[in-house]
Amino acid sequence: MSIIKQPNPWYVGVVSGMASYIDSAAIVSNGTALVIYQKAIGTTAFEIGVLSGILTLCIALGALFGGRMGDCYGRRTVFIATMIMIIIGTLLLAFGHQFPILLTGTVLVGLATGADLPVSLATISEAATDKNRGKIIGLSNLLWFLGIVMTMSVSAVVGGWGHIGGQVMYLHVCAVAVILLALRCTIPESPMWLTARNEYKKGLTTVRAQKVAYRDLVKGKYLLPFVSLCTFYMFTNLAANTGGQFGTYVAVNVVGISVEKNSLWNLLTLPVGVIAGIIFMRFVDTPKRIPTFIVGAFCFAGGFFLPVIFNFSPLSWFCCLFFTALGSGLAFEGIMKVWSQESFPTMLRSTAQGVIVAISRLSCGLLAFVTPLLLDAGPVALYSILSTVVALGLFIGWLCFHGKQRNEFKSESENYIEKNHYISPGMSAEKISSQHL
Repeated sequence: MSIIKQPNPWYVGVVSGMASYIDSAAIVSNGTALVIYQKAIGTTAFEIGVLSGILTLCIALGALFGGRMGDCYGRRTVFIATMIMIIIGTLLLAFGHQFPILLTGTVLVGLATGADLPVSLATISEAATDKNRGKIIGLSNLLWFLGIVMTMSVSAVVGGWGHIGGQVMYLHVCAVAVILLALRCTIPESPMWLTARNEYKKGLTTVRAQKVAYRDLVKGKYLLPFVSLCTFYMFTNLAANTGGQFGTYVAVNVVGISVEKNSLWNLLTLPVGVIAGIIFMRFVDTPKRIPTFIVGAFCFAGGFFLPVIFNFSPLSWFCCLFFTALGSGLAFEGIMKVWSQESFPTMLRSTAQGVIVAISRLSCGLLAFVTPLLLDAGPVALYSILSTVVALGLFIGWLCFHGKQRNEFKSESENYIEKNHYISPGMSAEKISSQHL
C-alpha cells in the first residue's frame, strides 16, 4: 500500500500564488521602465503606447489559452513553462534596444503572466482543503499587493539611474521568476488533475472525466456560475481599472490636489486593502463569507459614489480611495477566485478561470479607449456610471452565490483517491499517475 505525501498546502499557495506578484510587478515595472527608456534609449511615445497595449492584450490572451492548456496538459507543465517565458521575456526587455526585441519580450511576458494566473489558482485550490482553500487563495491577493509595493520601492531607488534603472526594474521581475522556477520544480502535478485525466482516458462516467470542453461551461449547472462570474468580474474590474488608470487625472484636474498628494493618499490607503485582505482570509472559509461580502460590496460601490455626492472635494476623494480599497479587499478579486475554483470540475477549473480573467482584461482595454470621452462629459457622469456598474456586478455575484455554497470539490471527493491508494512521503507525480492507469 503506497503512501504519498504532497507538499504543505500553504507552501503550494505561496509558490503558486506568486503568479499574482509577477502579474502586478510586471505591469508596474513595464509602465515605469518604458518611461525611463524613452529618454535613455529613445523609445518613442508611439512605441510605448504599442508596447503597453500589447502587454494588456497578451495577458488576456494568455489567460484565455493558458487556462485551457492547464486543464489539457497539466498544471505543472504550464506553470513551469510560464516562468521560463517570463525569464526570457524580461531579459529581452532589460537588454534589448530595438523595438522588435522589446516587442518580443513584451509578448512573452504578457502571454506567460496571463497563462500563469488561472493554472496557479487551480494548483492552489486542488492542494488545499475545504477548511483552508479560501484563505490560501486569498493569500494570492496579498502577494499581488506585495508585488506593487516591492516594484514601487525598487522604482523609488533606481528611477533616476537612467537606462540601468529601467533594466533593474525588469531584472527584478526576472530574478523573482528564476527563484519561482526553482521552487515550482519541487511541486508535483496535482493528484486531482492526474486522476481526472486518467478517468477521461479510460472513458469513465464521472463528472470530471466528462466535463472537459469549452461548451460545458455554458451548459447545465455550470452556465449560471460561469455567466455570473464573467459579469461580476468584468463589471467590478471595469470600475477598479478605470479608477486606477484615470484616478490621477481626476485628482489633479477635478479635485484640485497635486500628483504628489494623490500618490501619498494612494500609499496611505494601500494598507487598508491589505488589512481587508487579511479579514477576507479570516472569514472566507466560514459561514460569515456572504455577510463579509455584503459589507465589502457596500464599501466598494459606495466609495465610487462619494465624490459624486460631495462634489469631488478633497475629503470625498480621500474617502473614495479609502472605501474602495476596503471594499475591494472584501468583495472583489479574492472572492471571484474562490467562487471560480469551487464552481467547476477539475478539467474545466483552469479553463473557466482563464476565460473569466480574459473577458475582464479585454473589456478594461476596450473601455480605456472611450474613457477620455466620458471624462469630457464630466467626472460626475463617469463616476456615476462606475458606481452603478460596480453595484450591478456585485449584485449579480450576490444573486448567484448567496445561497448554498457551490463546491465541486465535494462532488468529486468520492472518486479523488481510489480504494486502497493512499498518499505517502516521497512518491512522485508520475508514480501517482501510474497507480491510476
